[in-house]
Amino acid sequence: MGKHGKRYREASDAIGFEPHGPQEAVSLAKKYATAKFDEAVEFHVTTSADPRHSDQQIREVAELPHGTGKQVRILVFAEGDAAQAAQEAGADFIADEETIKRIEGGWADFDTAIATTDQMAKIGRLGRYLGRRGLMPNPRTGTVVAPDAISNAVTAAKRGRSEVRMDKQAVIHTRIGVASFSEEQILENMTSVYSTILQAKPEGVKGALVDSATLTTTMGPGIKLDLAELEAASRSA
Repeated sequence: MGKHGKRYREASDAIGFEPHGPQEAVSLAKKYATAKFDEAVEFHVTTSADPRHSDQQIREVAELPHGTGKQVRILVFAEGDAAQAAQEAGADFIADEETIKRIEGGWADFDTAIATTDQMAKIGRLGRYLGRRGLMPNPRTGTVVAPDAISNAVTAAKRGRSEVRMDKQAVIHTRIGVASFSEEQILENMTSVYSTILQAKPEGVKGALVDSATLTTTMGPGIKLDLAELEAASRSA
């Protein structure tokens, strides 16, 4: 691993290793996001769950009141009036047979796929292509909806959502904005995600779900969060 630069080391020394309250952590993240581009703001939560067990899995979607700061490209599987409604709501692609063939060939130039319930039988074969990228429509993540709900689903996806899902080390990684967001916007996005995590505690997890939480930017050091203050802020949000 390469050595960190002087700017990173100075920021890390100033932040220290002690936990910070949510508001202070957001202020520090913005203060030391000094790259020449608009750095992404990331929220990482280490859990006590064991993802090898089915009763300790977490897979939810957290609404981000202020979006991710990134343009979201949406592919919709729908027909007829539902397809037209999705397009009017801002969908970037409406899938047809040609699109399905492109996906089977490796195309995945979109961030979210949404399907109406009547289309799932037709696109089941795409699971092997979209599943490994986390792009397969799924009722649990709000990406399989009734035809009359497709417009709202596209609008919500465009506004910004964050998938809450553990990796193999039981860590949840989410993007909650960009450094140019205001402190209030970042804080509201973060507490929305954390609230979703707390509410999604699996039945198989005994004791506290969260071991630690960290806020960081693309080029900045991790900022340890005070869990008690973070939980209080999330429950009052």
